[in-house]
Amino acid sequence: MLRSISNIVTVVLTLSLSYANPSSRSWAAYCDSSACKSPSCRCSSIDIPGGLNYSQTPQFVLLTFDDGVNVGNFDYYQQIFKNRLNRDGCPAAGTFFISHEYTDYTMVNTLYKQGHEIALHSITHNVSTDYWKNITVNSLSQEFAGERSLISNFASIPVDAMQGIRLPFLQMSGDNSFEMLQKDNFLYDCSWPTRHTSPGLWPYTLDYASTQDCVIGPCPQQSWKGIWVIPMLSWIDGRNQICAMVDACLELPTTVDALADFMIGNFNRTYLTNKAPFGLYIHAAWFNVDPIHFPAYVKFVNYIQSRPDVYLVGGTTVIDWVKNPVPLNNMNNSTWSNCRKASSSTCTPKTCKLQKGSDERYMTVCSGNCPTVYPWVGNPLGRAT
Repeated sequence: MLRSISNIVTVVLTLSLSYANPSSRSWAAYCDSSACKSPSCRCSSIDIPGGLNYSQTPQFVLLTFDDGVNVGNFDYYQQIFKNRLNRDGCPAAGTFFISHEYTDYTMVNTLYKQGHEIALHSITHNVSTDYWKNITVNSLSQEFAGERSLISNFASIPVDAMQGIRLPFLQMSGDNSFEMLQKDNFLYDCSWPTRHTSPGLWPYTLDYASTQDCVIGPCPQQSWKGIWVIPMLSWIDGRNQICAMVDACLELPTTVDALADFMIGNFNRTYLTNKAPFGLYIHAAWFNVDPIHFPAYVKFVNYIQSRPDVYLVGGTTVIDWVKNPVPLNNMNNSTWSNCRKASSSTCTPKTCKLQKGSDERYMTVCSGNCPTVYPWVGNPLGRAT
């Protein structure tokens, strides 16, 4: 718990949004929408995909959660999503950007089976922002492609089900992370905050130069064909200051109703303009900081789900729609509703006692054998060395 709350404080300090100096790398070409066409390419833009009008556009909401999945937060996730369906009959889904340490991989399997998206937040979650700012492509590959192998093996989840990443502390690493995404066959990044929120930026590819503001640089400048960005539309707190994640907002209302209304106000800045995908980005430890946080969160989710055009989906699902937009009135009558349905976990939990240096770690895996050593960068499957 202390570690989780400490992480929130670190995130708050890191996410004080200030513009960075531009990178010295060469720029990608200006995006010409006549050459950059769906489904494989999209310019950075506030335009609704497919030329749809506002009334025929669904409002996608991304409920995302960062860091480890364990007994300290799993029950919150179960309460948030219990019995929730979107209007197309698909499970209401969150996106879990998972870091390795303190994660129970049987719980990760359960979340996946319930219809949620499992995404990656690194193996080490190194606490130094300079580490992420200056990290090499090879080290990024060890952190993220390595974690994908780790989760697939110990949570029994298909490798190709994990398509997105979020860099710790939202600390961008210039072109390096996007080079890694392309090299290791990922689909998208969701680490990049933007002040363009009302109207908001829609997801786009990096085939051409981005028009998105660089908030926590360095940001990419080269062309990365087919790699998607899901912009993190920033929030505005009670001081009228920008915050990239809800738990980074420093001045919040002090009652459940007022906090829920604050969330609704931020939602409406996008919802009432161009319906760009809206994100409620948090660390679950925030629920433990103040007893009003969780009930306000649930009240907000209840409110937005009462809207006839709101869909709670994962990041990959949003990109699927942007590639091939479906009008709101056809969402129930197209292949769009052929989603992954919820099913029961088939895990047989196994708790493994392991050493990480001089520290002892308990790691719960989803069937199979325990690793020989504690999985880490360079050895994500924990094989004997």
